This record gives sequence, C-alpha cells and structure tokens, in this order.
Amino acid sequence: MKKTKEQTITWNHPGGKLLRKGAEYCTDAELLAILIGAGIPGKSAVKMAEEIIERYQDFKGLANQPFENIYQIKGLKQVKVIRIAAALEIARRIVQQVAKELKNE
Repeated sequence: MKKTKEQTITWNHPGGKLLRKGAEYCTDAELLAILIGAGIPGKSAVKMAEEIIERYQDFKGLANQPFENIYQIKGLKQVKVIRIAAALEIARRIVQQVAKELKNE
C-alpha cells in the first residue's frame, strides 16, 4: 500500500511525538511546549516549557499563578499565555465536572 504524504512526514517535535505515540508518552514540558507553539531565537518551545515547569514544579503550581508571573518567562507573550491559561481552565472544568459526578453517585 502506498503511503500518503502525511504518513511519510517525520515529526521531530513534541507534537510529532504526541501523534506517533500518544499524549500519555509526552512529558509535562513537551505537552506545555505544544501549547506554546514556537520558541524564540536561542530558546525552543521545549526549553521555555522546561523553564516554566522548573519554576512552578508542576501544572498545579502553574495553575495557581497570576498571568503577571507567567509573563516573566522570557519569550512568553500574550498569545502563548492565553493558550496556557485556556488549557488550564479546561483542566479545572474537567476536574469540577468529575467531582460533581462523583458527588452525585
């Protein structure tokens, strides 16, 4: 069977790892790098994500930060912080929905 163009592309970034192996095989920094998108000259999105994780220990620590603190990471501008904030809010809502379902059981 002939492979399509999409099947022959090799992804060498976290998004490619997610596509090849699944999200569960990505590190926290790799998942965060996917949200960040692109890095800046001299600093990849993965390096930026690693810096965030190192500074706040984990996603819970990051979720408890005001926007002003997150902007302190070099290269994180409004769009990137908005993406991160949206993902964290989605996670919060999932937790709330699960907690509500468990309470109603």
